[in-house]
Amino acid sequence: MPRPRGRRHVQFFPEVVYFKPQGVPLRTLQTVALTHEELEVLRLKNVQNLSQHECAEKMKTSQSTIQRLLTSGMQKVSQALTQGMAIQINREQ
Repeated sequence: MPRPRGRRHVQFFPEVVYFKPQGVPLRTLQTVALTHEELEVLRLKNVQNLSQHECAEKMKTSQSTIQRLLTSGMQKVSQALTQGMAIQINREQ
């Protein structure tokens, strides 16, 4: 049985939940789903310029989890940008 998932603290909940290439209807695009946690890590690391250690403290989780979320989020955003995909931010929590 897997270990129960810990609760991470997310302080940013965006009003806009879709980003897509201009001029392309959303219904014709493939979508990449970004979790709230991945978005929060990207925001803390790249917008607020915090270290991974500081991000881990703010989100009350381990630094290895922050690294995993950061890698996953960056991969999804990069894939969407290079392949012309829409980005959906899942409203979980």
